[in-house]
Amino acid sequence: MKKLLNTLYVATQGTYLSKERESLIVSVERQVRLRVPIHTLDGIVCFGNVLCSPFLLGFCAEKAVEVSFLTANGRFLARVNGPVSGNVLLRRRQYRMADDEQASADIARSCLIGKVANSRAVLQRYLRDHDDSDENVQQAVVRLKMSLERLKERTTVDELRGVEGDCGREYFSVFGNVIKDRNEDFYFKTRSRRPPLDNMNALLSFLYTLLAHDMRSALESVGLDPAVGYLHRDRPGRYGLALDLMEEFRPVLADRAALSLVNLKIVSGKGFRKSESGAVIMDDDTRRKVLKFWQERKKDEIQHPFINEKISIGLLPFVQSLLLARYLRGYLDAYPPFIWR
Repeated sequence: MKKLLNTLYVATQGTYLSKERESLIVSVERQVRLRVPIHTLDGIVCFGNVLCSPFLLGFCAEKAVEVSFLTANGRFLARVNGPVSGNVLLRRRQYRMADDEQASADIARSCLIGKVANSRAVLQRYLRDHDDSDENVQQAVVRLKMSLERLKERTTVDELRGVEGDCGREYFSVFGNVIKDRNEDFYFKTRSRRPPLDNMNALLSFLYTLLAHDMRSALESVGLDPAVGYLHRDRPGRYGLALDLMEEFRPVLADRAALSLVNLKIVSGKGFRKSESGAVIMDDDTRRKVLKFWQERKKDEIQHPFINEKISIGLLPFVQSLLLARYLRGYLDAYPPFIWR
């Protein structure tokens, strides 16, 4: 099993990253703040005004440590990695199946079954632990179960997208009910993105960005092309396959992380501000709290329902990428999505 390595998140503005022998040096205002051996990392994510030396970038590419650059509020800009590795036959199989409408629908269906089942599980956990009398959430749970049956009947990707849209509206229509402290700081009415228009949406969007980064890295590690998907079709600059596989993780990793951060009062409304354009942005301190929570959460262990092994949560994207690769090679009858128990 792949070892869970650390992802280094750099959010302090004006930071400079450089190389010294086999180590990464993190400097702020010409003062060394951190030394990290490169071999302990599997990725570096830079937010905003963070600079990297060319020697460090070359060394990271050589050691298969992906370096990603994002804006201060989490919008993906670019990444630096080494030569593409992986089995060329696997990628050719991936591309051929992406051109096959039925094969695409089969994989898309599996991903969406995982997403809807996990969305339903998040709401069920709320009912069980906090308020089993919330009729709106109860009805949403019932309707999501009905949608799971609809997914099994749909035969085209467009039909599956229609069901997904209905499920998303149903889920987010009651998502605000799951927030314990429903004050004006984290009041949730509807999902907004590009840009997020309230604090909760800003938090969700940021966590989705982190999840997408982890998913892209996992797909690359097993030899798959993260840009060629089945539910999310080809578009310049979009990692379609990474978006496909992260669908099943959005509710149980990103959404639950956002709820924990708010319900446990790890973040507060003071850590967010609204720009002139209306977009809501986190401040540096809040971003650091979120990144620390995300990294710690990835160390928790669960029992994977398909491989029947206890693994850390941070390895879930890698395991699902591996299962998809095995399906594409013909070793599995279908792609088994991750379904949270």
